[in-house]
Amino acid sequence: MKNRNKWCLKFLPVIILAIAIPVMSEGISCAATDPVVFVKDAVDEIISILQDEKLAVPTRKAERKNRVVAIVEKKFDFRDMSMRALARHWRERTPEEQDRFVFLFKTLLENTYIAKIETYSGEKVVFKKTAVQGNKAIVYSDLVRKKVETPVNYKLKNNDDRWLVYDVEVEGVSLVNNYRTQFASILSKEDFAGLIARLEEKVSKGAVE
Repeated sequence: MKNRNKWCLKFLPVIILAIAIPVMSEGISCAATDPVVFVKDAVDEIISILQDEKLAVPTRKAERKNRVVAIVEKKFDFRDMSMRALARHWRERTPEEQDRFVFLFKTLLENTYIAKIETYSGEKVVFKKTAVQGNKAIVYSDLVRKKVETPVNYKLKNNDDRWLVYDVEVEGVSLVNNYRTQFASILSKEDFAGLIARLEEKVSKGAVE
């Protein structure tokens, strides 16, 4: 998996920064159900936590991490992401195996999120537009870092009037599709237990290497 994770290692800091830094809108409405507002709410909550000096002390590091993770879990549909990442292999798994995979995949992403989130150094995100079709939406944005703009798009779906992120694209490359390729490669050579063992090893290390 390590050799096939170059894209994630290159762009994951960009993805994380794009979620957890101050944002600006360009003529986008702010209705209560607007997916842009949904993303911005997460930004505001996380920035508040990161800027809280009381939570920055070593003795409260775990508390700060848990509070950030709680926000992430409210905004991302990790089960949907897991289904898409496993693709056809998802249907072949038992409910218990599916639950285990979701937990490990979620923890892997969260650990990496927490590991990278403090790399913030004043970058900005500019939301360009939103495309909504039925219960799906794409929020188009640019991450601006040292006058360099990197397109970062969020794919969301609406269930019961609640938006959830199920994929992030950086420069047109999908995070979920990238993991799908990695997992498919592993499963072409190993059984599902082998994939789970790999994920458990990475999760035990606390973050993606």
